[in-house]
Amino acid sequence: MDTGSRQTPFGRLAAFTLDTAPEAIPARTREFAALMMLDTLGVTIAAAPMQAGVIARETATLLFASAEKATQARMLFDGRAVGLAGAAYAAATQTDNLDAHDGYNPTKGHIGVVAVPALAALAEHAPGLSGQQALAALVICYEVAGRAGMALHGTVSDYHTSGAWNALGVAAMAARLRGHSPEQLRQALGIAEYHGPRSQMMREIANPTMLHDGSGWGALTGLSAAILAERGFTGAPAITVEGDAVAAYWQDLGRFWQMDHQYVKPYPICRWAHAAIDAVRQVMAEHDLPPERIRAVRIASFHQAVCLFPGLPDTTSQAQYSLPFAVAVQIVHGRIGVEHISGDGLRDARVAEMIRRITVSESPRHNWRFPEGRWADVVIETTDGQELASGDVHARGGPEAPMERDEVIGKYIDFAAPVLGATRAGAIRDATLRLVQPGSRFEDLAELIYAPSAPASG
Repeated sequence: MDTGSRQTPFGRLAAFTLDTAPEAIPARTREFAALMMLDTLGVTIAAAPMQAGVIARETATLLFASAEKATQARMLFDGRAVGLAGAAYAAATQTDNLDAHDGYNPTKGHIGVVAVPALAALAEHAPGLSGQQALAALVICYEVAGRAGMALHGTVSDYHTSGAWNALGVAAMAARLRGHSPEQLRQALGIAEYHGPRSQMMREIANPTMLHDGSGWGALTGLSAAILAERGFTGAPAITVEGDAVAAYWQDLGRFWQMDHQYVKPYPICRWAHAAIDAVRQVMAEHDLPPERIRAVRIASFHQAVCLFPGLPDTTSQAQYSLPFAVAVQIVHGRIGVEHISGDGLRDARVAEMIRRITVSESPRHNWRFPEGRWADVVIETTDGQELASGDVHARGGPEAPMERDEVIGKYIDFAAPVLGATRAGAIRDATLRLVQPGSRFEDLAELIYAPSAPASG
């Protein structure tokens, strides 16, 4: 195959991945990429003390280290050096286990969770990397991963986790930042697709654990694929890129920017539950309704949301994949924070009592609009016999109901400051958002994100 021909599907992808100049990417897209990097970093920071993140980092030192400085990278908010793939694996697994990171509706999954850890690892060997080049690499990862995800979902029967396809975005980013040839990129994409974790998403929904969305393994696979291809290992073609059946998914590459259409999560909960949370939040605000006046809550949503964990969760993993629990927390506390899905938050008697008043059912009209939309409606029955209906509500945070820029930044501070302290959290915020400016350097941010996290002190 002529991998350099721009007339072939792969040739167009290679030119886009390896040759797109930062200024060819719309300014609004680069600005949104910086905002999504900040949002992801906030989740990574908040997840650092959690058990899954600690285990992932320790495992990276045991299994995914490197004796060669040329392939070492420091783990985010830890500082210990492991292999490039190990560093990305640790941070992606850590982030994946606090379900508050961005996503893209058509893929039914997530990209930033691997894109930011991979960029941080690769930047260790990209001296002088400008802010503009860093954001361009991030955008490339989102664009390739998103289309690979849509192609995979569109051509196979099983519902697989994000790691199955976001590995291709990581491989593309690595090829760009490590100066690969089109042929090396082609082999890397084939390797990443072949070894991507085709894991069963609905199994994790039914029995929530630390496996989550498979993105740690997606990051590990994508970077491993790039290094293998760099050394001559073969694996092409990636059929999600080059197969005849998927051509339509790649036609708009470089014209339609999927980066602009990612959603931000206002809650650290699976987004399938967000529409119901927002619907309850809306009804309570409109009617100035306190929790004490709620006798019953009837939720209708799409099939996948109804399949979320039904009972009182014992673990953080179950809490993040539970629709009734999330709605009960919102009703009782008026918000859902990290403290509500861990520790004593899992043993909240008021939340447990509220769960018993909640019923969930499946709605054909909400099914029909999934995965492009995440819809629900609720009816709240009050203690004085009123029935208050929300109407159909779409989850906040995406293009349909976007969060304001200041809200996203505020979310980052809420997540990061309790772990790092206000001073360091604010410095990371400023350095990340400055990446869009001419003359900015990624190393200005790097100085702040590799050092270990420490108890907040100010």
